[in-house]
Amino acid sequence: MKTVRYVYWQHEDMWLGYVEDFPDYMTQGETREELQENLKDIYDDLTGGRIPGARRVAELQIA
Repeated sequence: MKTVRYVYWQHEDMWLGYVEDFPDYMTQGETREELQENLKDIYDDLTGGRIPGARRVAELQIA
C-alpha cells in the first residue's frame, strides 16, 4: 500500500483538498471520508495518464 500526502481544509459545509504532488488538481467532499475517496480517484486519474498534461511537483537538489 502506498501513502501520499494531501492538503485539506474546510470551507463552509465542504471539505476541499489536493494531493501534494498535484496541487493544481483540487477536489471536494461533504465529509472528510468523501474527500479522501475523491482524492484517491483523482490521484489514480493523474498517475494513470487519464489527465493529459498533468503538472507535477518535484524536488531539485542544488549543490
